[in-house]
Amino acid sequence: MASQAKTTPALVTPDYSGMSLENLAKTATVYRSDLLAGQTAVISGGGSGMGRAMAVLYARLGADVVICGRREEKLAEVRDAIKEYVGREISYQALTIRDADAVDDFMRDAFDRHDGIDVLINSAGGQFSQDAIDFSRKGWLAVIDTNLNGTWWMMQSAARLWRERDEPGNIINVVATVERGMPQSAHSCAARAGVIYLSKTVSTEWAPLKIRVNCIAPGAIQSEGVTQYPDEALKDFPLANPMKRFGSVWDIAQGAVYLTADTSNFVTGEVLTIDGGMSQYGWVWPIGKPDYFKD
Repeated sequence: MASQAKTTPALVTPDYSGMSLENLAKTATVYRSDLLAGQTAVISGGGSGMGRAMAVLYARLGADVVICGRREEKLAEVRDAIKEYVGREISYQALTIRDADAVDDFMRDAFDRHDGIDVLINSAGGQFSQDAIDFSRKGWLAVIDTNLNGTWWMMQSAARLWRERDEPGNIINVVATVERGMPQSAHSCAARAGVIYLSKTVSTEWAPLKIRVNCIAPGAIQSEGVTQYPDEALKDFPLANPMKRFGSVWDIAQGAVYLTADTSNFVTGEVLTIDGGMSQYGWVWPIGKPDYFKD
């Protein structure tokens, strides 16, 4: 019997119901396959969601990728999948970004191992949804410490090493659409707004160092993160934007590539909003709209 030739799976369009690592490795992209060859990208939160999608896409585009996050098993899963489906090796380290000393050690190791890095993407973060009046002090501090302080430790550590080595740098912070506030997520809104205006400030301060700093503000994105919300609230998420659907982690990953490549070499201090128009149309109530606001 004649042997059948092995065929390469066809590229697929984005799967908005959630994207497996295998799908991420096959999903069509507008970028050429060697766009990021020779660059090194450090991605926090690389074990899940948007960070994971970025890790796969950046590896596909030729970058050397270093991911970090709290859960080692998730990081190892991404590393193994990229090796299997993309054919490239990446490295990872389990890390709590709230630990400033651990961040410094991680960042210096990444710079030393790769003879510098080109882009830092801060995708790590976390929050829980609750009415602000009921926040405990511990809960408030935990979200602020991760989303604001942790992001800052990563930014400052990388910037100091770029300055020390007299090399240019590029920072991309994943934040949120905060212009109209974030009901039931006030702690995260405060932290993300802090990151946005921190980024705008240091984009000016660090311009003489040739360090660009920008943000990506996602809207309602279909990822593991939405599983924390009750079904009754979740059904309204895609209705909060005029496109009436969820976005994909792939939308965010491709936006990050734009801010990494030469396509954005004259862009700094900006927020790239990828939310299907939500910021001018509506907002999400992550634990359900209170009766007072219902029509």
